[in-house]
Amino acid sequence: MAKWGQGDPRWIVEERADATNVNNWHWTERDATGWSKSKLKEVLVGLAVEGEAGRCEISELKQAEGEASCSSRKGKLIFFYEWNLRLAWRGTVKESGEKHKGSVEIPNLSEENEVDDTEINVSKKKGEGDVLKDLMRTEGTTKVREALRDYLKALKTEFTLGMILPTKAAGQDVAAERKLSGNAVQASVSPHSSDIVGVKIPTVKIIMREIFSSPADELYSVFTTKELVQKFSKCPAVIEAEKGGKLQMFDGCVSGEYAELVPSQRIVLKWRCRNWPDEHYATVTLNFKDMAAETELQLECKGVPVANEDSTRQCWKKQYFEEIRILLQQSKDNME
Repeated sequence: MAKWGQGDPRWIVEERADATNVNNWHWTERDATGWSKSKLKEVLVGLAVEGEAGRCEISELKQAEGEASCSSRKGKLIFFYEWNLRLAWRGTVKESGEKHKGSVEIPNLSEENEVDDTEINVSKKKGEGDVLKDLMRTEGTTKVREALRDYLKALKTEFTLGMILPTKAAGQDVAAERKLSGNAVQASVSPHSSDIVGVKIPTVKIIMREIFSSPADELYSVFTTKELVQKFSKCPAVIEAEKGGKLQMFDGCVSGEYAELVPSQRIVLKWRCRNWPDEHYATVTLNFKDMAAETELQLECKGVPVANEDSTRQCWKKQYFEEIRILLQQSKDNME
């Protein structure tokens, strides 16, 4: 048995204070399906080509069937993606002004094939206008391939930010570089900053609106009263409803603190899920709009990691809003 501190460094958890995936050795996986659908739409829809025959553009991403993911193991990233795509295009013949429509099908975009070898089929609805179909088959196909390369580049760079965590050694290297760079830099760095290694991750903003059949003050109290929070969450909770007060729910899966409270009007939270990158928080703003016997709750969740967008939205919808609605209805039934 190895002596204390002399074991395989890949397993020495002291390298990080939170003991999270030391030296990026363990397998981690991130679902890129939702992000990919948005990115594919972004890079493909609106693509335009123009020639002597006329002008064509991709008008819609009609189908995006498949999945994508990124895994990390031993500090290396492994990508999987498999897509069956169908695009709609429309065009105008230059001489006659006739308008035509068609489709572009990409039956197998996957990591098994290079983009240049990926099959792309162009078709057009019945009628004349084959000159536009030819334009799409030549220049249009080239543009589509360029867009697919942009998607794959973003998948391997933008989406994966934060997946490879810095190690303590990396932090020491950064600190050493700072020390060598001169007194001017050292003066601007706090005494503890050399031990802090941060990573920038891509984030999104979630906006949701819900109508509750209760007055604003009653709905506000559900978010600020420990007993009511424990009732709708069905778990013990820490609720310190004051500025700087702690928040912990769902057996620690959600945590944060209260940043601002305006009774019956607004709550601002520093909020995170346990499976998010360490020390990363979103800013959640809850606005309560009183409408007589009803209240419109406006949620803005800013700073959500891209990879956690869908799960965060479902968390608020299923674990918060639906359960709160049930609790309020039960309270109303008991009063009757």
